[in-house]
Amino acid sequence: MKKYLNIKRMNLIRNKILIIALLLPVVAFAQKESDDVRAGNRLYNAKKYTEAEIEYRKALLKNKNSFQANYNLGNALFRQGKYSEAFQQYKTALPMNGSDKKRLAADFHNMGNALIAEQKIQESIDAYKMALKNNPSDNDTRYNLAYAQAMLKKQQQNKDNKDNKDNKD
Repeated sequence: MKKYLNIKRMNLIRNKILIIALLLPVVAFAQKESDDVRAGNRLYNAKKYTEAEIEYRKALLKNKNSFQANYNLGNALFRQGKYSEAFQQYKTALPMNGSDKKRLAADFHNMGNALIAEQKIQESIDAYKMALKNNPSDNDTRYNLAYAQAMLKKQQQNKDNKDNKDNKD
């Protein structure tokens, strides 16, 4: 009986070692990716957005499914005025979010910012509404939504005035 327990214990230890050996490269790989994200964050905070973009892209080469690398790359692109590219990065990050509603809200908020910068007002309103569904207490998003709605109203009034002027002519 004792011999059987020793064999069972040895098999258990061997299986644990095998699992650790298999997971070790994954952990090391993720570490390299997070090093690039941290380097990108340092550059971003120093307002070196182009260099930060490069670091985030390096992280994505190591793990294309990294929410943080995709989201942060979107932020770096936004700061460079590359709004369409930033929107695409935020959109790419959405399904990688997991179930964190605050991160999801931040992603939608930034999508709204990128859209409004490109004068896609109705789409930005939709993005801000999605952000508020995920984080109803976000006052920055509430402000941006009100601003976008006011812009849309003004745009519609200008269109109506132009249509009325064209009809008079």
